[in-house]
Amino acid sequence: MSRLPSNPEDWAAREAAPNDAPRAVREYLDVLDDEAFGAASEVKPKFTAHADPASQWTAARKGPAFFAYSDNYLIDTDHGIIMDVDASRSIRQAEVGAMRKMIDRTEERFGLKPDWVAADTAYGSSDNLVWLTLKRKILPFIPVVDHSKRKDGTWSRSDFTWDEDNDQYICPEGKELRHTRRNYSDPARNAPGLKAKNYGALKSDCQNCPSKAKCCPNTDTRRIRREEYEIVRDFARYCVASEYNPTAQKRRKKVEMLFAHLKRILGLGRLRLRGPCGVQDEFTLAATAQNLRKLAKLKPLMPATG
Repeated sequence: MSRLPSNPEDWAAREAAPNDAPRAVREYLDVLDDEAFGAASEVKPKFTAHADPASQWTAARKGPAFFAYSDNYLIDTDHGIIMDVDASRSIRQAEVGAMRKMIDRTEERFGLKPDWVAADTAYGSSDNLVWLTLKRKILPFIPVVDHSKRKDGTWSRSDFTWDEDNDQYICPEGKELRHTRRNYSDPARNAPGLKAKNYGALKSDCQNCPSKAKCCPNTDTRRIRREEYEIVRDFARYCVASEYNPTAQKRRKKVEMLFAHLKRILGLGRLRLRGPCGVQDEFTLAATAQNLRKLAKLKPLMPATG
């Protein structure tokens, strides 16, 4: 029988072999670079479960916090069939990474790529909208993550009108906010492009404006920052404001119904296996059972022959 070191300092000198670690720990080490797990965020978790370190300490239900995984579905909204399933950490960045993985994997396996994607605001970050629209050519019916809304009652960026043709904002009083008012000999220096810019009004316009108290009560002029990929964010806003968005959001409810069915009918409120692979197996088996139930309803019964 091996003896344990009696001196606490001797514990630091002991090195544990990776092959001797439990399976859940080995799987955790394997997914440190996965965008749905370790690479999803650089923020260090507040707590880590020793038995299952890949799980996420979360209080998403607005109640007592617990360790959990997130189940992510990519579904065919015409029939409610689950096309792909992926397990991830229970944080927004990991769920976005799982969505990208499922879209790529579905195209690779079945040659299918969605024309549009409907999701909640958690998927409305600039990086994700750029990935969907510019890289994958998918229409995003996703509310944009926007922190420009002011809380002091003054005008927010959304109260200003963007004039793309003249590369300027128009305030509610009709004044122009421009990036620059210089005429360069080289037009390329002021050419529009995907880069962050600051737009400002003339001091004379703001000082004599009757709505200054509603716009910039604490500064001489009003300035607005336009982000690097604001044109992509504007496109997403256009999609959300389109007449097809209610239909897309109505179809999105089908995936929420699948999650409710997962907990209430299949009873998957608590996982039985640990580690990313074990959780992925449970989620895949549950999705398979849901698909079989759905396919049995879609396929008409053949008349009995005798």
